[in-house]
Amino acid sequence: MRTMGANEIRKSYLEFFEGKGHLVLPSFSLVPKNDKSLLLINAGMTPMKPYFTGLQVPPSKRVTTCQKCIRTGDVENVGKTSRHATFFEMLGNFSFGDYFKGEVIPWAWEYITEVLEIPKDKLYVTIYLDDDEAFDIWTTKTDVDPSRIFRLGKEDNFWEHGNGPCGPCSEIHFDRGAGKITTAEEFMKASDEDKVIEFWNLVFTQFNREEDGTYSNLENPNIDTGMGLERIATIMQGVENIFEIDTMQNILKAVCDRAKVEYKKDKSLDTSIRIVTDHIRSIAFMITDGILPSNEGRGYVLRRLLRRAARHGRVLGLNENFLFELCDVVINNSGDAYPELKEKADYIKKVIKLEEERFTETIDAGTEILNGFIEEMTKENEDTLSGDKVFKLYDTYGFPVELTEEILEEKGLKLDAEGFKKAMQIQRETARAARGESNYLGKEESVIDKIDNNISTEFKGYGDLSLNSKVISLIKDDEFVSELEKGDKGIIVVNETPFYAEMGGQVGDRGVIEGKNFKATVLDCKKNMGGKIIHFVEVIEGKVQENEEITLVVNNERRNDVCKNHTATHMLHKALKEVLGEHVHQSGSLVTEERLRFDFNHFEAMTEDEIVKVEKLVNEEIMKALNVKTDVMTIDEAKSSGAVAQFDDKYSDEVRVVSVGDFSKELCGGTHVCNSGEIGLFKILSESGVAAGIRRIEAITGKAALNHVESKNLLLKEITSTLKCAEKDIINKLLSQLSELKAKDKEIAALKAQLSKGAEEEILNSVKEVKGVKTIVASLKDVDGNALRDLADKLRDKLVEGFVFLGSEVDGKVMFVAMASKGVVSKGIHCGNIIKEAAKIAGGGGGGRPDMAQAGGKDASKLPESIAKVEELVDLMIK
Repeated sequence: MRTMGANEIRKSYLEFFEGKGHLVLPSFSLVPKNDKSLLLINAGMTPMKPYFTGLQVPPSKRVTTCQKCIRTGDVENVGKTSRHATFFEMLGNFSFGDYFKGEVIPWAWEYITEVLEIPKDKLYVTIYLDDDEAFDIWTTKTDVDPSRIFRLGKEDNFWEHGNGPCGPCSEIHFDRGAGKITTAEEFMKASDEDKVIEFWNLVFTQFNREEDGTYSNLENPNIDTGMGLERIATIMQGVENIFEIDTMQNILKAVCDRAKVEYKKDKSLDTSIRIVTDHIRSIAFMITDGILPSNEGRGYVLRRLLRRAARHGRVLGLNENFLFELCDVVINNSGDAYPELKEKADYIKKVIKLEEERFTETIDAGTEILNGFIEEMTKENEDTLSGDKVFKLYDTYGFPVELTEEILEEKGLKLDAEGFKKAMQIQRETARAARGESNYLGKEESVIDKIDNNISTEFKGYGDLSLNSKVISLIKDDEFVSELEKGDKGIIVVNETPFYAEMGGQVGDRGVIEGKNFKATVLDCKKNMGGKIIHFVEVIEGKVQENEEITLVVNNERRNDVCKNHTATHMLHKALKEVLGEHVHQSGSLVTEERLRFDFNHFEAMTEDEIVKVEKLVNEEIMKALNVKTDVMTIDEAKSSGAVAQFDDKYSDEVRVVSVGDFSKELCGGTHVCNSGEIGLFKILSESGVAAGIRRIEAITGKAALNHVESKNLLLKEITSTLKCAEKDIINKLLSQLSELKAKDKEIAALKAQLSKGAEEEILNSVKEVKGVKTIVASLKDVDGNALRDLADKLRDKLVEGFVFLGSEVDGKVMFVAMASKGVVSKGIHCGNIIKEAAKIAGGGGGGRPDMAQAGGKDASKLPESIAKVEELVDLMIK
């Protein structure tokens, strides 16, 4: 048996199946596309679902990949065992209605015995109990010993996921010391004891499970195989677990070197070493695929893993930020297979470093809150922190449960683990409900996605904005129909169209479709899951029928405005890179006829100076009247030319590259102006934050930008007219008026103070004694909140021991304040309770401490009634 590194195994696998006619696809992003059922890709076949269901046409009927995957269902066990991991790579080869069992079984045997050179007497095969076809192929097309094949039941060798495509599977296992096994029962026992381990699963998708639970044969059976790279690496390297394979060892050794600890010397430290080793891989790959730390969704998964790793770094004595440097090992390990890691290296490290810094602040803030909880527990003679409070620390403040438990233990206290689990379960169920139920594809299918795959619509709208075509299919109310009548809203599918379908942030075209006997307005144009162009229409005259000859006309003016905004988006992207740095990349965009919206990664708000620089740079390039050209080339040629691309997008063999002179060059399938001069003017309206590390710019071009400038000019003229000054004097005029206002504010404050002083003397003359307590209950007019509070404070000081309640009517509303000395509080007075009742009468609310409270009310006419209630409450409260 050969000794092979993980990178070597990956390469050999992909090359082997490429030699068998498979198209080698790069790993899909960890972020699922069109699949609401998943936060993250968790299996090699997951991104292939649309190909298996027939909703999309695969780029080849034979495909092989090494897919990045993340599973966090057992994250609590990661580190505690030597088998659990959050990040792994899944090798797979797939057939979409091409080859089947007769080909894949011999290929699998050839690869493992001839390429990997695993001894045949170390291999076992399992098949589904009733799959005689698989048994015949294994025994006639390979030289496996038939006695080493075992038939197992549905729970072990049949793959299905609800209704939809399913089928039997055949698994290949490696003998780790079980010796000769003769029965299925012995095999199962050896498997449970890890004496044999499964490393490759060949799934034969040949049935469709119907709603009633029965199975029907698929017209085109598929093949879906999966072999965990880390697992086969343990076999090829003769090690016990995934943490001992070469790529993982590189990380683990770096962790130990940094922390100055030795692996396998202390079990508790080993757990922390494994957690950091595993999590840093997930962290690096997730950030590479555009995920940023946040408090929800996949961003929350990333934040949790990152903070868990940082926390266990502290257990190892690494109190300073270290993860951002450790990710260099991951990049060096996997950068050749996943070049995006190298391309985004600086960006990955910056995101990690910022989150580590935030976590340090979290630790400090969380410790302070926890200390407050502990203080409350001590006062109440409690020894257990409630699960809700533990969850609040964990969920709201990102404070690790392990750290909460550790701090509590140091003080002889504990936490309510069951209560915490309950709160966590509620959160999981809420998140699951938010993701929604889904079918095999991860979204509810509609008739739009069932348009025949043989139907195709050619887009000719790059050059033509009107053309003749033919109706292929009509849809109304989620059903295929033969005609649409006046007043109907539906969908028209044609063989050729000038209408751009919404894609890449650019909205779909609008316009009209006409025939001999009808006219329809095109409300929108989109693509279905299979990439078919669909026109959403409303018939405004006559009737449209299948196979009818028609004319399609795009709204030219609207398309031109969209083109201006789209080309300006490319130029904005380039300008941001020049002003802010090369780390900037697109995180999302929206291009409409009115405006453009561009989301990009950046770690702080842009300064006013930076915004001005970006806007100026774009406008300078617009005024150069640069030619905008589109070239069609291969993806490799595009990358070599320096074209910018979305790193997590999948492109076909040939791509469109849009260049704005020598200034901007991007891969793009959208529509653009012919010359940058057509844009006219570019104006940024706003820059804001939309998520952690993601900024958003909204801007306008062309007529919209000119109208915006004109409206600003009109506003400026109105301001100069109101201030009665020239434009150049506006600032000086405003500063002068502000100065005058401040002087008048001071004068008003002084007058209020005098009024307050006069009121103070008058009120002191109205002091009453209630059961031996000096009491002031009075109402005033036009004394605002601050002055009222100051007055009450002075009156209380004058009383030394006593109770003060003041109400004031200001602009039809009421303000209340109550104060009491310590001695009076001890006699039963509670300002918060008194003021709550008084405010309620005046249609307001409020409260406070026993010695001080304030509130407001909406109905000033009720002030006398509130005052009377206070006098009554004081008499009742004093003991």
